[in-house]
Order: sequence, then structure tokens, then C-alpha cells
Amino acid sequence: MRQTRAVVDLLDRWLIAARGAGAGSAPTSTRAGEQVLARWREPHRHYHTVAHLTAVLDVVDEHADLAVRPDVVRLAAWFHDTVYDPRAAGDANERDSAALAESVLTGLGLPAPAVAEVRRLVLLTAGHAVTPGDPDGALLCDADLAVLAAPPADFDRYAAAIRREYAHVPEPAFRAGRASVLNGLLALPALFRLPPLAARWEEPARDNVRRELAALNEGSAGAG
Repeated sequence: MRQTRAVVDLLDRWLIAARGAGAGSAPTSTRAGEQVLARWREPHRHYHTVAHLTAVLDVVDEHADLAVRPDVVRLAAWFHDTVYDPRAAGDANERDSAALAESVLTGLGLPAPAVAEVRRLVLLTAGHAVTPGDPDGALLCDADLAVLAAPPADFDRYAAAIRREYAHVPEPAFRAGRASVLNGLLALPALFRLPPLAARWEEPARDNVRRELAALNEGSAGAG
């Protein structure tokens, strides 16, 4: 892996989180971090990239005081999209990512409870349904969905990147599938659970999602 400054900085963040959660030797952890980071750089990714990973980590870092075990949340952020195959069905990517997290972190010597918690948090990102009293789950899911509250132009770039990841899907099927995902998000009691994030992001996120839905529905009507 080419060691640019951005890569070095990310690997430093990985090592700090791994140590904080109870990982063993630095050389082994560094190799594991490089392998995980390589997955985020796969060529078929357009949104689920190192940029997304960095954005999620930045939110977690900024609001780490709201978490019970922030380093565990950071590791879950690292793993939540390590397996990303746009052709996979259902929650297969999240389940495979959780299994990879369990394998890698166990190999690094993390205590079993920490490994189990990372696995649980990764699985939460399949539907982003977080129960009350779960601040770590709320922080990870809020960070993962932060893009929904981006300024409209940034949100539109995100939506376009998602479409490129699903370039193999015909337009009518993509519109239907994407609309189902967006409607599922709107059906959540709240897109953001942590009060400081909800206060800033809930309204603009719902506005963006509704705007994309309207565009998808308009396109479907035009195609008909």
C-alpha cells in the first residue's frame, strides 16, 4: 500500500483505537490495519471509500464524549463497510463485515467482550435501528448517516456515487430499490439519536431524502 500522509494518519488512528480497545502488538495491528484499509480502496467503490471511512471516524472523534467505549466505536467504524459488494443481497455485506471484524480483532488479542461489541455495532448499520440507551450504537449509526444532512450539492454527489456503485442495475430496478431504502430511512422514528446531532442534522437530512425520493419518483413517472 502506498504510504501517503493520509494513509499514515489513518493507520495511526487505527493503532490508537486498537490499543485503546485492548489489542496486542503494534506490528501485528499495523499489518491488520493495512489489510482493512486496502478493502476501503477497492476500485468498485465510489461512495463507500476511504473518504467515507474518514468522515465517519471524524464524527466519532468529535463526539467521543457521548460514547461509553469510543475506541470500540472507532473499530466498528473501521469495519462497518469493509466488505462491500453492491451485488450482495440483504444485509450480507454487514454480516460479512461483522464476521471479518470478529476474525481480525480476535487475532489481535482483543478481549472477547470488545470483539462481540464491535460485531454488534457493525450489524446495527444494516438498518440503523438503535434502541434507547445505546449511546455507542447511536454514535456509530449517526456518524454513518451524517452524509444525509450534507449541503444539497454534496448530498447530490453522494447519491450519484451510490448510483455508480450500482451501475450494473437497470434504471427502473435501481429507482425502485433506492426508493425502498430511502423510505425505510424516513420510516425510522429519528435518523439521528444523539441530541446534539439530531438538533443539527435531522431536518436537513429528511429534506435531502425527500428531495431524492421526489426525483426518483419523477424519473419513474417519466420513464413510464
